[in-house]
Amino acid sequence: MLSAGVPDAVRRNAIVLGAEAWLAALPSLVAELEHEWGMTVGRAYSDGTEAFVAEVRLEDQSPAVLKLRIPRADDSAKNEIIVLRLAAGGACARLLQADVARSAMLLERLGAPLYARGLPAMRRHEILCSTAERLWRPAPGCGLPTGAEKGRWLVQFITSKWEDLGRPCSEQAVEYALACAERRIAAHDDARAVLVHGDIHQLNALEADGGYKLIDPDGLLAEAEYDLGVLMRGDPLELIEGEPHQRSRWLAHRTGLDETPIWEWGVVERVASGLVSTSIELQPLGRETLEAAEFAARHASSK
Repeated sequence: MLSAGVPDAVRRNAIVLGAEAWLAALPSLVAELEHEWGMTVGRAYSDGTEAFVAEVRLEDQSPAVLKLRIPRADDSAKNEIIVLRLAAGGACARLLQADVARSAMLLERLGAPLYARGLPAMRRHEILCSTAERLWRPAPGCGLPTGAEKGRWLVQFITSKWEDLGRPCSEQAVEYALACAERRIAAHDDARAVLVHGDIHQLNALEADGGYKLIDPDGLLAEAEYDLGVLMRGDPLELIEGEPHQRSRWLAHRTGLDETPIWEWGVVERVASGLVSTSIELQPLGRETLEAAEFAARHASSK
């Protein structure tokens, strides 16, 4: 039965989001799309958290991927589709079919994730920066939320989720993240905003044509530093060793961007991501990411 192929993290996340009906209807939804899009669904991927993703074969036997996002009361599926259409198969996976109403996408099948290469952190960050730079471009009027809107959403999310989870990190860490978010909200500039991915990490970069392409974009019109802020939350244990700003300085130097927003978005992303991982029982990642958030807050208070 198809439901048995749904990864545990996806199932838990769907339940947290109140999408039990979606889980129950998933086999029939897959069957409908097999018929409509002329494909045969095969093995489900086991490492997802936000969507059911499976290998497919099209009628001409070419490989592709079916992605069915957990339904949400927001525009996340629509935003992802907008980004994929704007990227047009360049920095992101090529979009073959889309159905916004059913949060469904048919995508080109890419290779192994960057994570599987086991590369040193600096080399991974170089690859992720190079891939992100291919995506960044002005896209006014495309319908995506702004960096300021995402900042306000993060403020609300962190505040409520921290309480809901029984305060799994210190008040100091939360207050510092909220202060950083408010500064980034105030700094938003429509004239400087570009198309950003919003969730760049080594599991969302897959091998393609001798390089890498991105998958699973959130999609924002924001300062490019937002994407680099996301890189400030990955490999959390490495973030609590040595000089706290080492990574943000390297990212700023590599891209020619401003270190301050990279650091501040990174502070916000550590807390938000740590809370998300904790809420879906993705451990020890949740604890480690919140520990990195604590480290950043302690460093800021000691200055």
